[in-house]
Amino acid sequence: MSDRIKALLQDYRDGRLSRRAFVARALGLAGAAMLFGCAARTGDGAATNDGAPVAGNVEFKGKAGPLSGYLARPAAGKNPAIVITHANQGLNEYARDIARRLAREGYAALAVDFLSRRGGTGAVNPKGEGLSNIRELAPWQAVAEDCAAACDYLRSLTYVRGDRLGLIGFCWGGEMTFSSATEVRGLSAVVVFYGRSPQPLERVKNIEAPVLAHYGEKDPGVNQDIPATVTAMTKYNKPYSYKIYPGAQHGFHTNTSPERYHPEAAKEAWAWTLEFFKTNLRRA
Repeated sequence: MSDRIKALLQDYRDGRLSRRAFVARALGLAGAAMLFGCAARTGDGAATNDGAPVAGNVEFKGKAGPLSGYLARPAAGKNPAIVITHANQGLNEYARDIARRLAREGYAALAVDFLSRRGGTGAVNPKGEGLSNIRELAPWQAVAEDCAAACDYLRSLTYVRGDRLGLIGFCWGGEMTFSSATEVRGLSAVVVFYGRSPQPLERVKNIEAPVLAHYGEKDPGVNQDIPATVTAMTKYNKPYSYKIYPGAQHGFHTNTSPERYHPEAAKEAWAWTLEFFKTNLRRA
């Protein structure tokens, strides 16, 4: 196997490439025969080795009715779990890929369709575009309820450590994750990617878990909340770490959006995220 193929496979396994980008580059380097000779694949598209994740669609009970989602998990063991809150496009391939990335790191990762109350992402947003009215379609209080239901569902699974639960969200999902953390009990770690802070900020006094936040330098609408958030989190003695990534804009981690993706910032933010989850979800 050439060094270029090995590097490409490692980038995909480490989450630096989307499935689409991986396939396109691999075909360009070696053709389909070599691609499938180098990396076996599961039906969900995740590159596999002996530690391949198990992944698929799930449905579970919510306060207002059934909720759907996509669950990826390690093939063996009892592991910590993480709830993923999607961006304003709804539950898409990027959110599913995040679940698979986390599963490869040893977590049961549940990407919830927070448009389930409206019939699901497929019904609400068939074109997969950003929904400008998503806050009306899924207000934060409803998202928090559904996030709590997702945590309860994960706790019911025999392969999940119910005392090791985290949240992560991106864009609108980052905002909803931060807000949900003020309501959902029993969390151990919260990661926010370029999401607005809870309003009113006094609500942060209810957060039980440490919060890690990633912001792009070119995102003034979101970043204007940071100073007041620091003050509020300090006032209520809530652990809050963050970084503003130079040159990065809103959505910089979304490798399926070339106009927003910032590879260096995405790589650094993901590495810090994994270390943060390791520290807080895999503690003794």
